[in-house]
Amino acid sequence: MLSLFQRKRPPVAAPSPAPATNLPKGLMRPESAASLLATQRRQKLLEHIWQRTSLSRRQFATLYRTPLERYAELIQQFPASESHHHAYPGGMLDHGLEIVAYALKLRQSHLLPIGASPEDQAAQAEAWTAAVAYAALLHDIGKIAVDLQVELADGSLWHPWHGPLHQPYRFRYCDDREYRLHSAATGLLYRQLLDAPLLDWLSGYPSVWAPLLYVLAGQYEHAGVLGELVVQADRASVAQELGGDPARAMAAPKHALQRKLLDGLRYLLKEELKLNQPEASDGWLTEDSLWLVSKTVSDKLRAHLLSQGVDGIPANNTAVFNVLQDHGMLQPAPDGKAIWRATVTSSTGWSHLFTLLRLAPALIWEPVERPAPFAGTVAIDTTPADKDADASMPTPASATTPPAKGQQPDPCEDTSGAATAVHLPTAQTVPDVMEDMLAMVGMGDLPEATSVEAPAAGPEAPAPSLAKRLPPSQAPAPTATQPSGEHFITWLQQAVASRRLIINDAKALVHTVGNTAYLISPGLFQRYAQEHPQIAGLARQENMADWQWVQKQFERLRLHRKQSNGLNIWTCDVKGPRKTRRVHGYLLDDPTSILNPLPANNPYLSLVVPAIRPRKSD
Repeated sequence: MLSLFQRKRPPVAAPSPAPATNLPKGLMRPESAASLLATQRRQKLLEHIWQRTSLSRRQFATLYRTPLERYAELIQQFPASESHHHAYPGGMLDHGLEIVAYALKLRQSHLLPIGASPEDQAAQAEAWTAAVAYAALLHDIGKIAVDLQVELADGSLWHPWHGPLHQPYRFRYCDDREYRLHSAATGLLYRQLLDAPLLDWLSGYPSVWAPLLYVLAGQYEHAGVLGELVVQADRASVAQELGGDPARAMAAPKHALQRKLLDGLRYLLKEELKLNQPEASDGWLTEDSLWLVSKTVSDKLRAHLLSQGVDGIPANNTAVFNVLQDHGMLQPAPDGKAIWRATVTSSTGWSHLFTLLRLAPALIWEPVERPAPFAGTVAIDTTPADKDADASMPTPASATTPPAKGQQPDPCEDTSGAATAVHLPTAQTVPDVMEDMLAMVGMGDLPEATSVEAPAAGPEAPAPSLAKRLPPSQAPAPTATQPSGEHFITWLQQAVASRRLIINDAKALVHTVGNTAYLISPGLFQRYAQEHPQIAGLARQENMADWQWVQKQFERLRLHRKQSNGLNIWTCDVKGPRKTRRVHGYLLDDPTSILNPLPANNPYLSLVVPAIRPRKSD
């Protein structure tokens, strides 16, 4: 069966070494496959892959090692994602090796093709094993074709169908890329890894060939068990990468979301959150876990990140928990969700049931910095949940209060009305095969992950021509005072001055219209309320949503211009290249109070002035 591949084949050619001169900042030198695969961890992964194939070294080199080397040379130091899993230089290569190792481990538990006779399964075994490995290796390769823009040292653009890189390069992620397009782009590149003899061999097995083609086309729903194995292996690789390892998290690019989430949590635990109090507290540190009150940490983390100019933080607590969990910050409950229910009892006898988030202490503190553990107990609760049992997580007022008359919800707001859910833990065991896979390669085998600083040069430090505009990491904040209309204006002035709020952008909350400032409602007031969680309590006292309370305080200042019919809200048409929509907001009497100098009017916005109806004559 393998005689077709027994003949000696030339080794994969390595890129010509670049001159030994210092590269300009932001450029990376292409490396050979041998160099890229030489790390201890990658060698260990290659060894695992070989052990799963049961082939001789010579056969393994033909069927597996050669495609893996071609993969390494093609993807070089590209990350697997911009800010999610494996978001560091070389992350795509690590992810590719991991998913192949995991997929082959899973494949050992299946007799393929399903339903065939033992004789047919034995005859096709090697083809199925190779197809599983190739499908896993190629599942993300389309990203380098559609998600990245790669520029060579001579200023030209590189595309992966040109073949391996032979010049120093830099890259950036493309703006407005389509999330799932990379699956469809695999077909552009698989011939870079799989040569004609390999494809000839696999095409001779129809039961293997069809699902493999579906995977290469991104149609996993038609790929049967082959697609399922790749998806499971992908999840296992991502789970290991996002498992809460502090060195890896801190090695992420400084502007990556996971790094900002981690920095925000560390700041809150150092400056704001109170731990291990004898009674009410924001969290409790036990010997093996850090438990934080879910709503408190969500509100304060959102407020802190927004105050630092980090956009894209969800307003809904459930969505915040999902982001934290997706980025490996949280340890999932037995049901796979973020929320744990536990009864906290202090040494003084005080006790209360909370909904909590669970984190690894090593994610927050170095061993020498770790506080003393809680003197009481945190007992995980497995009894049926009572909706009213936990006062630590009330339903947000904004989730049930409709917009004020004449206003429309912010298009970016979650209007589903869903409060943060309390998920009941259920008995669930991890399959032995998954435990084995996750233990296959320990994170401690990563010498390159011990540094807590991102590389000084590389893909996250591109030259100015490719650099992305980022918000300032530090921005002035209003002086500490009680939320009010005046405090809202001060916050608005400073947010605009520091560019935490952008003017006249497609998703901006402040525009210039009619030679004055136009404040989008309710979006701008929601943003202020998110940065100041204490407003929720003030709003509840007046039986209104937090953003409505802010809007009411603003209206009392009488800084806005009213329509001739006495209405406060003005409507604007937003005209885009394909459609027109409407937004609502306030016009200021004096725009220089927040915009000085006043920018030109936004050409895409136009006021909708209501027609004045003449009075009927008496």
